[in-house]
Amino acid sequence: MNEQIRSKEVRVIRGESSDNSESTVMEIKDALILADDLGLDLVEVAPNQKPPVCRILDYGKFKFIQNKKEKESRRATRNLSKQKEVRLSPVMSENDILTKIKKVNSFILDGAKVRVFVRFRGRQRAHPEIAMKVLRRVAESTSEIAKLEKPPTMDGRVLSVMLVPDANKNNGAKNKQINATV
Repeated sequence: MNEQIRSKEVRVIRGESSDNSESTVMEIKDALILADDLGLDLVEVAPNQKPPVCRILDYGKFKFIQNKKEKESRRATRNLSKQKEVRLSPVMSENDILTKIKKVNSFILDGAKVRVFVRFRGRQRAHPEIAMKVLRRVAESTSEIAKLEKPPTMDGRVLSVMLVPDANKNNGAKNKQINATV
């Protein structure tokens, strides 16, 4: 940047976007004077080219925008990786199932994937149809705002389904929830 550039001659690109930018080859001292007259910085963007390519821009603004984009991408990946788990039992009472369904709904409305699973204990493994009935009940109750990402799968002592927010239906469900609270 500016005086830290060591080559004698540089290709200078002026203009913000690539559509209306112009490039010229000039000596480094002339390029620095030009950037100083404009009140901007001379930044080396391609040092391995012959001659090296520099751009005239506001470096502080450039770094601010770059950091902002980086934070947005980190936030987006963090939101995508959100996965919650809700554990059920094949012999749950009705009010416990309703409580778990409310929890699944809140996770889905927050935009998280939800893995709903039933863990078998002892001889419960002999009757997976009971657990399927519980999982089917949860999936049907959340069908307004979620869709099944993968069907029920048995993994050792665990039977699970993956529910993801349905983008098409989710907005309507949020509006219903907001209207119900008002």
